[in-house]
Amino acid sequence: MPLACLSYVGDGILPSVGKEIWGCWKIRRGYNDSRKKSAQSRTNEQIRAKELRVVSSSNEQLGIISLQEALEVARNEGLDLVEVAPKAEPPVCKIMDYGKFQYEKSKREKEARKKQAKVVLKEIQFRPDTADHDYQFKMRHAREFLAKGYKVRSVVRFRGRQMLHTNFGREVLHRLVADVGDVAEVELGPKMENNLMALILTPKTS
Repeated sequence: MPLACLSYVGDGILPSVGKEIWGCWKIRRGYNDSRKKSAQSRTNEQIRAKELRVVSSSNEQLGIISLQEALEVARNEGLDLVEVAPKAEPPVCKIMDYGKFQYEKSKREKEARKKQAKVVLKEIQFRPDTADHDYQFKMRHAREFLAKGYKVRSVVRFRGRQMLHTNFGREVLHRLVADVGDVAEVELGPKMENNLMALILTPKTS
C-alpha cells in the first residue's frame, strides 16, 4: 500500500487514485472495527495483564494470581475467565460461563425495554369564557387521563380582544389545578405561547 495513502487518512483527505482510495477505506474500516471490539469485555487469552485479582464462579475470592493460573482454574471448570474491572490495579476477573452471561444480560435488557413506558401527552382545550358544564366535562376527562398515567396539556385559546384579558384564562387553569390536585401536579406553566396559555399536568408519583 502506498505510504502517501497513510498520510492522507491522517489529514482526512482522500487521494484521487482509485487503488489508493480503496486502501485508505480499508484502514478506516479496520480502525472502527477495532474500537467496537475494545468496548467488549476481554475474555481468556484476550486478557493482557500478567497478574489478576480473581473471583471464582461461586463468588469466592481467589486473591491475586497469575493470568496462567487463572486460565487453568477456568479451564478445569469448563468456564471462561472474564475481565470485569479492567481499570482496577490489578484488573479484576471473574470465572463464569460467558455465553450464558451475555444471553441473560441481553434478555434482561430486552425485558427492561418492554417495561419502559412511553410518555403519552393528552391535550384538553378551554376558552377563557368556558361555561361551567363544559369545564366540568373536560375536567373529568383530565382526571381520567391522569388516572391512566398520561400527562395532560391544558390549553386556553384566546381570540381577538380576549388577548387583552389573559387573566381569565389563567383563572381557568388555576381552577383546574385545584380540582385535580389530589391526582396531579404541575410540571410546567401556566405560560403564554402566542395566542394561547398552556399548562402541563403530570400524575402524582405517590
